[in-house]
Amino acid sequence: MQDHELKVFSGTANPKLAEAICNKLGIAVGNALIDHFPDGETNVRLEEDVRGRDVFVVQPTCHPVNENLMELLILIDCIHRASAARIAAVIPYYGYARMDRKDRSRVPITAKLVANLISQAGADRVLTVDLHASQIQAFFDVPVDHLYAAPVFVNYFIKKGIEDLVLVAPDVGSVKIASAYSDILGADLAVVDKRRVDGNTVETGYLIGDVKGRNVLMVDDMIATGGSVVKAAELLKAKGARDIFIAATHGVLCGPAIERLENPVVSEVALTDTIPVDCASVSDKFKIVSIAPLLAEAIDHIHCNKSVSSLFATPHRR
Repeated sequence: MQDHELKVFSGTANPKLAEAICNKLGIAVGNALIDHFPDGETNVRLEEDVRGRDVFVVQPTCHPVNENLMELLILIDCIHRASAARIAAVIPYYGYARMDRKDRSRVPITAKLVANLISQAGADRVLTVDLHASQIQAFFDVPVDHLYAAPVFVNYFIKKGIEDLVLVAPDVGSVKIASAYSDILGADLAVVDKRRVDGNTVETGYLIGDVKGRNVLMVDDMIATGGSVVKAAELLKAKGARDIFIAATHGVLCGPAIERLENPVVSEVALTDTIPVDCASVSDKFKIVSIAPLLAEAIDHIHCNKSVSSLFATPHRR
């Protein structure tokens, strides 16, 4: 049983997601004023009482990353100083997640730095979706509930009823998640060999598996510039694939990503709304699947001190 009243506040990064979450919870989004001083500094003021409340702050740290991160930290600090009982940072997309280790000399581990900042700001726990690397959970000194978008996407693609399907991992790092999808959807598995040359350049070389004459679903945690996933799609098409579907939890979509994904070799791109996508700027090829029901259920479980582990389960194929 919960001991405190539930409040959900939103930063400016994705207010539509926060509103959808609150609609599922049957509450209104908390009233907070967020603006900027003339020199650009972020100013936050709560317009309602949070003393003794259970407060959740919804704010993905997507573009502009530094501004949204700072806004999240200030919101948490503001709520902490207003004497909330518990504060949970709901970060659907966790920025700086790709900088999770020292892969060369004299580089930072920024994913750990951001985790420290969130904890120090006053967050008592973190709720996030599809971290780029699961070990980032260990960077936090507070509990982390790490959800997966797989149940949302599995339901979506089951309803589409795609026949003769092959799950393709666009790189070796995605094999585990692609394998999980293939088991649930009853599909075969293939892997694209991808080698990253630098932060912006990827070489796609070989395909392990058979896609000739078959429909393909590629799954990944994010699409940034779209270069690697489109190159993988071109390789699959050259190997005889029919329709190619792409599913990614986080549509970062920076630089030429949208233009690349409009490539005719790609039949559909399914994204969740962890990051807002301007639907007016993309074609009907892009489909947005809402993560709000999953986050709302997780918030309710945390608020009521119920287990969240049941939300990690992926539905079985019908």
